[in-house]
Amino acid sequence: MESMKPEKSQERAHRVVVLALTGLLPFELGIPHRIFGRAKDPAGRPLYEILTCGLEPGPVRTDADFAVHVEHGPELLATADTVVVPASYELGPVHEEGRLSEELAAALAHIRPGTRLVSICTGSYVLAAAGYLDGRPATTHWASAEHFQQLFPAVRVDPDVLYTDDGDVLTSAGVAAGVDLCLHIVRRDHGTAVANEVARRTVVPPHREGGQAQFIARPMPEPQLASTTAARAWVLDRLHEPLRLTDLARQEAMSVRTFTRRFREESGVSPGRWIVGRRVERARQLLEQTELPMEQVARDSGFGTAQSLRKHVQAALGVSPTAYRRTFRTAGVAGTAGTAGVAGTAGAAGAVGNLPSPDGPSDDAGAVH
Repeated sequence: MESMKPEKSQERAHRVVVLALTGLLPFELGIPHRIFGRAKDPAGRPLYEILTCGLEPGPVRTDADFAVHVEHGPELLATADTVVVPASYELGPVHEEGRLSEELAAALAHIRPGTRLVSICTGSYVLAAAGYLDGRPATTHWASAEHFQQLFPAVRVDPDVLYTDDGDVLTSAGVAAGVDLCLHIVRRDHGTAVANEVARRTVVPPHREGGQAQFIARPMPEPQLASTTAARAWVLDRLHEPLRLTDLARQEAMSVRTFTRRFREESGVSPGRWIVGRRVERARQLLEQTELPMEQVARDSGFGTAQSLRKHVQAALGVSPTAYRRTFRTAGVAGTAGTAGVAGTAGAAGAVGNLPSPDGPSDDAGAVH
């Protein structure tokens, strides 16, 4: 992953250009505008400029009963800092043969070297056909993953994740995963506080790790089955404490075996991995918003020691806690805030992580830590 570095003060904001192709899905076309368009600096200035282009100016047919009018042609791609390719149901030779049409190839030729490339859902076909994904990890909608891999054998397809981040090339699974990826990019560019504010304004969970499964056999628990929501809410108030599976199961009046099975059904990950993800989020907030020493950040986020904190922040974010704080530190925030002053970043029914537990696997009745 490339170094996390917020955008510097510039004459213009970071420019995101969205490429609208015939047969596009209106919802996915709107995701970059909604997410990036809500990101503001402390003075309320937009952090991104979002523009849309087509293969030519004019109406672009969608998969709905209306078209969208695009004012810009493909030349706009030459001005982009980030290019986003949403899904389309009419990709023609891209989807059928794995090759670009002459018109699409000419459009993509405008993209400058070093431009960040992002796809939403089957927009990944366009990036793959252009060769941008060769040798790289990528994902797409789970229903298209097998076909995608057959068409593009040089791509390292992961059909199970919500999104992939390979530095300057990022891909997402279908629909809502595009929201997750755009929030991830905001978080990577500008830190947790900005991304969480965007999530609040958009009324979506603030963070779902890319490694979370995109397809869970039972996405919503059956009505007659007890939920693990209360246990997750209980955990978020106690992240700084030692946690045991027996304690979590007790919140739902379940056996440990039943609780663990239900938790996986509802979240797609084990309780231990979910808790580690929440602790990393807590640590990010403390690193951004306080000047607490690393040992205190480790204790308040539940990792116990600075060494454990460093291990898990490095694994999750690709940088050390010190480097993360240096990059995203919010200027002027007092350093006296403790754990109670920093709210959890995910609600009980919100995001889940996909990280290993802090101290390795634990048995059913053992400590989650």
